[in-house]
Amino acid sequence: MKIMIVDDEQFIRLGLEKIITKMDPSLRVLGSFGNGQEALAFLTKHESQKPDVLITDIKMPMMDGLKLIEIVQEKHKDISIVVLSGFSDFEYARMAMRGGVRDYLLKPVDKSALFELLNKLRHERGLEEAQVAEPSEDGEPVPEHEHYIIDEVKDILDREFDKNFELERLAETVGMNASYLSRLFKSKTSMTITDYLIQTRIDKAKQFLTDHPHLKNYEISHLVGYSDPVYFNKLFKKIVGVTPKDYKEKRG
Repeated sequence: MKIMIVDDEQFIRLGLEKIITKMDPSLRVLGSFGNGQEALAFLTKHESQKPDVLITDIKMPMMDGLKLIEIVQEKHKDISIVVLSGFSDFEYARMAMRGGVRDYLLKPVDKSALFELLNKLRHERGLEEAQVAEPSEDGEPVPEHEHYIIDEVKDILDREFDKNFELERLAETVGMNASYLSRLFKSKTSMTITDYLIQTRIDKAKQFLTDHPHLKNYEISHLVGYSDPVYFNKLFKKIVGVTPKDYKEKRG
């Protein structure tokens, strides 16, 4: 999938370009431009190099993002447009959305949000063949952006360790088949996704027990995603070797 980036802040352009190219070899940045006029000049000159996705800021010199969007929508209806917006510019982003813009990203751009959005656009545009390949007949996965996928899954689990775990939702977020994601994660980390989540929760529980000794056992259980304190107690002892209470006393 081909992408164009338009933003008057160079470090934002370079940062986005770096994230996107590392994310997946099948994502190609055609160019990044400092204002709408430069971007439009490129589009006019390189008709055959048209991007699938245009990511543009709103406030820029010479030609702002709203004017660029208006012209692109008139002349290149098949380009999906994504707006970059700071909180202060959000009203402009909403105006752009009403004008048919596909989606928006808030600055500073969150990698997970960017990855999820590009995956969604790729599916919608019928470019699914650029996805991570399914395993070959001998069972070996064909590597593309799988290392990024594993890091992304870990980041999500590290952030959302206290929420109910749903493999299907996680797989959908990273744009992959659930059973293939499970196999890929196990092959790359030697752990199942569930085991990784349990270990993360237990590590967080240890942190709570050490840093917040006033918390009750059932409170910590809820904080790390377990509604049943008895189950949490047994699980903690099985993995750590002592109960949460004994662990806290040793640290006290």
